[in-house]
Amino acid sequence: MQDLLEKLYESYQGIDREMLVKAYRYSEKAHENQKRASGEPYFIHPCAVADILVDLGFDAQTIAAALLHDVIEDTPATEADIRREFGEEVLTLVLGVTKLEQIKFNSYEEEEAENFRKIFVAMAKDIRVIIIKLADRLHNMRSLNFLSAERQHRMAKETLEIYAPLAGRLGISQVKVELEDLCLKYLDPEMYAFLSENIHQKIAERHKFVESVVAEIYEMLKEADISGEVYGRPKHFYSIYKKMTKQNKTLDQIYDLTAVRVIVPTIERCYEVLGKIHNKWKPVPGRIKDYIATPKPNMYQSLHTTVVTPFGQPFEIQIRTEEMHKTAEYGIAAHWKYKENRTESTNLDNKLSWIREVMEWQGNVKDSKEFLESMKTELFSDELLVFTPHGKVISLPVEATPVDFAYAIHSEVGNKCVGAKVNSKIVPINSTLQTGDVVEIITSPNAKGPSWDWLKFVKSSGARGKIRQFFKKNLKEENIRTGKSILEQEAKRRGFSLSDLLTPESFAKLSERLSFASQEEMFASIGYGALSTNQVIFKLIDYYRVTVAKPVVHDISKGRSAGGVLVDGMDGLLVKFAGCCSPIPGDEIVGFVSRGRGVVVHRKDCPNLKNEDSNRIRRAWWVDVDKGAYNCNLRIVGEDQATILTIVSGVVGEMRLSIMAINGRIDRSKRAVVEVTVRLSDKRDIEDLIRKIRADRRIHDVSRMTGV
Repeated sequence: MQDLLEKLYESYQGIDREMLVKAYRYSEKAHENQKRASGEPYFIHPCAVADILVDLGFDAQTIAAALLHDVIEDTPATEADIRREFGEEVLTLVLGVTKLEQIKFNSYEEEEAENFRKIFVAMAKDIRVIIIKLADRLHNMRSLNFLSAERQHRMAKETLEIYAPLAGRLGISQVKVELEDLCLKYLDPEMYAFLSENIHQKIAERHKFVESVVAEIYEMLKEADISGEVYGRPKHFYSIYKKMTKQNKTLDQIYDLTAVRVIVPTIERCYEVLGKIHNKWKPVPGRIKDYIATPKPNMYQSLHTTVVTPFGQPFEIQIRTEEMHKTAEYGIAAHWKYKENRTESTNLDNKLSWIREVMEWQGNVKDSKEFLESMKTELFSDELLVFTPHGKVISLPVEATPVDFAYAIHSEVGNKCVGAKVNSKIVPINSTLQTGDVVEIITSPNAKGPSWDWLKFVKSSGARGKIRQFFKKNLKEENIRTGKSILEQEAKRRGFSLSDLLTPESFAKLSERLSFASQEEMFASIGYGALSTNQVIFKLIDYYRVTVAKPVVHDISKGRSAGGVLVDGMDGLLVKFAGCCSPIPGDEIVGFVSRGRGVVVHRKDCPNLKNEDSNRIRRAWWVDVDKGAYNCNLRIVGEDQATILTIVSGVVGEMRLSIMAINGRIDRSKRAVVEVTVRLSDKRDIEDLIRKIRADRRIHDVSRMTGV
């Protein structure tokens, strides 16, 4: 902690230094009686987060916010206190990090996806919020050994899926590399231990080889009168682990454990050195990458080539300028660390343009789970570089299509697209593009616009968002009608009337979660595919059951597990199960009001209900049913009765269930038919039972018995 204080004195001057020392003392006092899981003083954590950001070269406001990022949530300090002592800018950063601290990724999938969207909203407001969060996560990963194994695994998984890719997308390779290695340590500890023990040994064995390569490149630079640095850089564990798993190789088969890096003064010198290296050693075809002419989306620039020595050993060489090296190491952080050398081309707004693009199309995506999946595809997968006929480079996700390309050029190009040429040949618009393709889009002023089918094959989030935006804008009335019709059909399929479910009260409750201004807007979103029907219908049914239907819970515990069913509008009547279809928890059910026998619960698809008076059929639901004993009737068709009995008894025994009754016969087609009643717990048992019986090739058919 004292080291950080000394570093603050060395790295900052004037009022910045005064503010940082003040923030250090304030945080130290606020956390003075708190401990971490390791038993160490809690203040170690904000100090470590600040220390990481000082090394990355961030401004004083970011460092102050890092020191204070937990005080509002974990101490008596208030927003007013932070504003008064450190100003509005620091408070805004602290509040941004505090909100992200409240995100829990081990929740329901939809909530997890919504929280991921919040990360990008925070990034759009101030990128430094996520930078502080990345440093916070890095220190937490460094001290993960003090947590339980379950929490270690969960935190490592979310870090590898979310935070490490974000660090990579922001170009902060130092943070990305360490996060990935730490994740591997907890997600695959055996492999991590193996790599840790063996890689250093392998690198030591090849040290002389790498030294000889470095010496030869130095000699090459000297002969050409080029100043520069050359050194070997060991690759990190996770990159080697990925190569081993993807290429199914052993560690002994991975030769490029070390990359040789060459740093020269200018771009011209980079290409000159590349030519000299290829003149000396044979390059591996397909392994030459020019990230100077076509930078990666995270601003990374460098020349990569893999060459083979006369001894047959391949190794990778990276060639870049000093400015490129700074960007490669620090990414977006280089904006602050080297701000005195900043040029127009490295303007922060240009570097963050991709975040603005994300925020533009995410507004058209109401489904947060789709947003999460789109972002993983868009930002965290490998890129595909293709060209316009005029030589402009377009970056797309892997497996992108000409339609993705068209929308990357401009919305109107995509909307008017009627065909495409790839490398001067006409191809289908859903063709998969390859790196290096020259793509030309054929447009027509008479084109009616995109097709719904395009959403099935486009890969880029931008294209998907612009297609939906077109439908939203140009087909609003049709979308409203379509969406309402879809919702009505889904409600009817589940035994409800949409007019009963969708009331002003239920819509008000629904819009709190989905943020719709009107029912028409909601219908339109369903109509053009931005919102799934299930997101709406489940919430409406839940609200109806709680506030409108007020059904009665009928005890059905006799001879079964404790629990009940809800029967709409029925009270005081005897409730029992139909023997014809034997419904069990998980089945969709209805209640049939019989004459003199109370309410008989049937499966909704029971054929015996087809000829009954529909006015006597009531909606019904399972409620509070614990695991217990239920009878299920199956009809099994196979080669012969003995074979069926052998298979069924084997599966039932394996699942520890019981056969209650069994009856065999030969049908008119001379096939063996066995009807069996099995005692089980819930619908998942039925699904497993049917799947396992059906898996045997000697079984022709397995089905639930409905009706007599």
